[in-house]
Amino acid sequence: MKKLYFTRHGQTFWNVENKICGATDIALTPLGHEQAVAAGKMIREGGYAIDEILYSPLMRAAETARHISEETGIPMREEPRLKEQNFGIYEGTARNGEEFRRAKACFINHFGSGESMLQMAQRIYNLLDEIKHDPSGRTYLLVAHNGIARIVQSYFREMTNEEFAAFGIDNCSLLEFDLCAEEEQTIYTITRIEEADFGCEGRPEGYVPMVKVYLKDEQGMERVLEMEDAMMYQRKLDEGARVVIGIDKTLHATEKGR
Repeated sequence: MKKLYFTRHGQTFWNVENKICGATDIALTPLGHEQAVAAGKMIREGGYAIDEILYSPLMRAAETARHISEETGIPMREEPRLKEQNFGIYEGTARNGEEFRRAKACFINHFGSGESMLQMAQRIYNLLDEIKHDPSGRTYLLVAHNGIARIVQSYFREMTNEEFAAFGIDNCSLLEFDLCAEEEQTIYTITRIEEADFGCEGRPEGYVPMVKVYLKDEQGMERVLEMEDAMMYQRKLDEGARVVIGIDKTLHATEKGR
């Protein structure tokens, strides 16, 4: 299955000072350069089949991409849409500031002169759609920022607002995603849903209610998957629903079933 990889830039001087970098062009620290070189070695030694590196134009990401490219021999290309969100009046302020935390919870907030979360999501989702349907079949490594990582994660995973706000990755850590267009995924119909039976013993303390979901694909092949009951309810999945199994190994309604 086609893959997509993502890494965050190495440590910057403002990371050390706990300041919001955003769209401000901040350089890597000496440790940040070392982290980027180590990431390149890890990718090379791990045998990751990556065809091209796409990187943010901000120097912290560009330098990280350069180190990885030099270590691996993978060609690199600037992708302007990978630039970090512009946090406007909060650029250079404390990352854990209470006022910023409240402002960030509003996804249409432009932070005065900056960019809203929805605007950033639009450009990243458009890029990911292009990569997903790239007829060349190339495998890409995106080198960008923490805010971009959050958007990429939300493209591939179901997330609550709270999970989205809290999500982040360490400098130069590597994320891997299965990049499969929906038309390439197997579509199942839910034929039966069974709740767990604990008999006389009753439900164990702390048990998360689970259900067994019986599936049948369009060729008549059957399989069984366990899902959290609350997740089934949240996604409005019931008998007769047409679903796909996401890369998070849970069921998602498919547009073809709506």
